[in-house]
Amino acid sequence: MTLKLDHFLPYRLSVASNAVSSRIAKTYRKRFNLKITEWRLIAILAETERMTPQALTKATRMDKINVSRAAKALIARGLVAAAPNGEDGRSHFLSLTEAGRSLYAEIAPEALAMEAWLVADFSSDERALFQALLRRIESAAG
Repeated sequence: MTLKLDHFLPYRLSVASNAVSSRIAKTYRKRFNLKITEWRLIAILAETERMTPQALTKATRMDKINVSRAAKALIARGLVAAAPNGEDGRSHFLSLTEAGRSLYAEIAPEALAMEAWLVADFSSDERALFQALLRRIESAAG
């Protein structure tokens, strides 16, 4: 059996992910002055109210350094606030500020529109199957 990168699943997933991330990054950087890592933290925090950096690292599957840098940048911009964690003095909770929630409310519809554009040629059954297959791959890899 011969390995052909163009048919190798990890390679195809990486290429597709990089292409989508690059497309999104241009939009987020230009319109909102955000990096992809910063947007991911905002999106997760919008869904969860507050999280520790460790929980964000696990939820986003980003490395600890990228989460820390993104969090610091968002705190500096007043989009995220840090509060002490009463149960663990070495940790803290991160949450969106009002400005962070407003920015999320502005970006979320654009993110959904970008997603719709990316899968516009998929039928609803294909979209559902694609989501299910991605989850199965994530589960198998995890």
